[in-house]
Amino acid sequence: MTDRDVHLPVAAQPTVDSLVEYARRAEAGGYDCAWLPETWGRDAVTVLTAIAERTEEIDVGSSILNTYSRSPALLGQTAATLQEVSDGRFRLGVGPSGPVVIENWHGMAYGNPLRRTRETVEIVRQVLSGERVEYDGEDFSLSGFRLRCEPPDPAPPIEVTGMGPKAVELAGRFADGWHGIMLAPEGVEDRIADVERGAELGDRDPEDVSVTVGVTCCALGDAERARDLVRQHAAFYVGGMGTFYRDALVRQGYDVADEIHDAWQDGDRERALGLLSDDILDDLAAAGHPGAVRDRLERFEAIDGVDAVAVGFPRGADENEIVETMDAVAPNAD
Repeated sequence: MTDRDVHLPVAAQPTVDSLVEYARRAEAGGYDCAWLPETWGRDAVTVLTAIAERTEEIDVGSSILNTYSRSPALLGQTAATLQEVSDGRFRLGVGPSGPVVIENWHGMAYGNPLRRTRETVEIVRQVLSGERVEYDGEDFSLSGFRLRCEPPDPAPPIEVTGMGPKAVELAGRFADGWHGIMLAPEGVEDRIADVERGAELGDRDPEDVSVTVGVTCCALGDAERARDLVRQHAAFYVGGMGTFYRDALVRQGYDVADEIHDAWQDGDRERALGLLSDDILDDLAAAGHPGAVRDRLERFEAIDGVDAVAVGFPRGADENEIVETMDAVAPNAD
């Protein structure tokens, strides 16, 4: 049975307590994991600690901590600590993010993200083993680091993001899971094939690599409002968050993504939104009346090889709209 997770909203949340309450609501609703993205608001580690201490059953995960602003050794320490705080419910999600975030926000050079991600995963795994870390890579060389506390047992899974075929293949070779977003069902199937190819290259069983697909959702009694919110969210990501999301859509056959990106960059938001048709919206997201949203989520959950679908929320949704959506598609609401 496919899990149903939730990506907690990070845009314009008033307090840490509000994020904790979303996680508690998700736990009560039967969601399997509460993932917290780290963007430009509160740091994810502090908030995840608060969530772990005030929940009991739901898994908690970072989606994602980037592989540039924290060292691999620190990521390993963080994962070990959060696994302890959560009583074994933590899942470490990492990924390279993109130049807009890494260079503009963190002031670091963005280079060879695939290699950096692979080396980070390998080092974190050594840290979590509790053994002395000896690592000689191209981006990182470590010698002598060792946890001065008991290593977590079990060690938390290390899951990575990726959008292009090579990035997803890397997840199949080295990580315990892969996370994808901005994908139509056919695009998910293509990326699962990349995971399986990577697992084969790493002499691993593809069943050992979990697949989590994030789907932006908005389920409201006001279906038009729900669709407007998700359309604005998608256009922002395609047009304003670098080129990764645009390229992911083009790779899936949506050539209009180039036009959406260019219109957004030119400041013509109205044209960008108009280019994102209802058909594209319905392929990539789940927005409208609650029944229609549940049906669209089930399309993704029915894809062979998908282990979890993570419900996300449009960045413009207010607290009431987030709660209405979360409750409408909660596993316990089925």
